Amino acid sequence: MTTTTESPFKSNNTASNMCGFTLMNNQIGAVVAEVMRGKEGVKVTHLPSMIRVDAQNRMDLIYAEVDEALGEEDDFFDAAEFEESMSTHYGRMIHEDDRTIMFANPEDAAEYIDFDLVAR
Repeated sequence: MTTTTESPFKSNNTASNMCGFTLMNNQIGAVVAEVMRGKEGVKVTHLPSMIRVDAQNRMDLIYAEVDEALGEEDDFFDAAEFEESMSTHYGRMIHEDDRTIMFANPEDAAEYIDFDLVAR
């Protein structure tokens, strides 16, 4: 009788409860990463050509905090500026006037996207 070792690459469809985005490794991306590094549950990983920002459950990128860290006037950093620096994301992303919110689970974003969770 032979036995096989379980593959470390097997599929796993359980929820990770994680969300995140990657940033270009440039001046603005580095500042955004530093602002996010100080937030609870957020992990920032610097890679040669990009910066990963991952979080558990929910993460808020508050534009005013980035403006201050950049030394720019209010309202310089916004959703468009963020989209320009961001390469990709995972989780549900919601843009508001003063922040971008990332949710790990779509159900948590339901109130922001006017999604009714009640089955009909």
